[in-house]
Amino acid sequence: MSESGLRRPTVAIAHDYLTQRGGAERVVLAMAAAFPEATIHTTVYDPDATFPEFRDLPIATSWLDRIGFFRRHHRFALPLLPLAASTTKIDADLVLVSSSGWAHGFRSTGHKVVYCYSPARWLYQSRRYLGDNATWTERVALRLLRPFLVWWDRRAARSADAYVAISSIVQDRVLSEYGRTSVVLPAPRPNTVDRPSVPMPEIVDWLDGHPFELCISRLLPYKNVGTIIEAYAKEPHRRLVVVGRGPMGAELRAAAPDNVRLMEDITDGEIAWLYRQSRALIAISHEDFGLTPLEAASFGKPSIVLRWGGYMETMIEHVTALFVEEPTTASLRDALAQLDVHEWDVDRIKEHAERYNEEVFVEAIRELVKAHLDGNPPR
Repeated sequence: MSESGLRRPTVAIAHDYLTQRGGAERVVLAMAAAFPEATIHTTVYDPDATFPEFRDLPIATSWLDRIGFFRRHHRFALPLLPLAASTTKIDADLVLVSSSGWAHGFRSTGHKVVYCYSPARWLYQSRRYLGDNATWTERVALRLLRPFLVWWDRRAARSADAYVAISSIVQDRVLSEYGRTSVVLPAPRPNTVDRPSVPMPEIVDWLDGHPFELCISRLLPYKNVGTIIEAYAKEPHRRLVVVGRGPMGAELRAAAPDNVRLMEDITDGEIAWLYRQSRALIAISHEDFGLTPLEAASFGKPSIVLRWGGYMETMIEHVTALFVEEPTTASLRDALAQLDVHEWDVDRIKEHAERYNEEVFVEAIRELVKAHLDGNPPR
């Protein structure tokens, strides 16, 4: 690098949109920990809807962010997001892109390395992602826009210098959809375990001494939260706490029986308390990685997960998790019965979670960025 002796190379971070509290947003926070001087570039940013830590970080948004409606409802911006991404230019020696849809289309004056959660699920796996509850408008809009969006998405993928996949299944998908090879770097588990617990009196009163399981998830069709709630409706002696928000929120609240509570917009301290008090986490969605079971493991808690995708890479059967073969109420009820009698080694669960701590990720992502800046990227 010709200027390495004159100045430090600049690194920027890019992310699709900062409008929710999900695993990808936690990864962006870990990237910011690795590169504290980096500006985070995104299409739209809603400080109240995502993690509060972003308020203390330098964030630059696209022109789309001037329209407040899109900050609150980014899905309605679908026809404009390709333009917003394509007209965003980042001046940096290297842009570290966190993406499953748009930020890989940002232009850069330097290198562009994409950390990919998956090629856009709603574009290449639309039936699974949208589910059977997609509106007529959503289906028609996607059908009309899909040819252009696929063309735009694949052109954006070609503009990257390198791809890094969150898991082996995503590595295969990046090759299949984009024709790009990639290295695998697992995401870090959230550091919620380091937060002091903040009790939730309303949950304490509702539990009335009963044990409970926990589900932390965005309320989207492919997350199968409705299936979990349906299983608990058939197991009235059990208790379930669901934490999350999303398009299916009203529908799931209406369907929830008395032994299920849905919560949203709670603090990390309250989440830490829920993990510490719970018996286990339930996550039976089709995930390409799946952070919440690792988060649960950091508290020494096991999970019930689907035998699919990322869970098969990050979970160990009968050590950190019980697997269900399919996301059905019958399979989940069988797993809950196993949970009642299975004995867990809490220390071993915690030890497994440490393999995915943030420090490991920060060191790895710094080494990867340095290799690209030095002209020696991993193969």
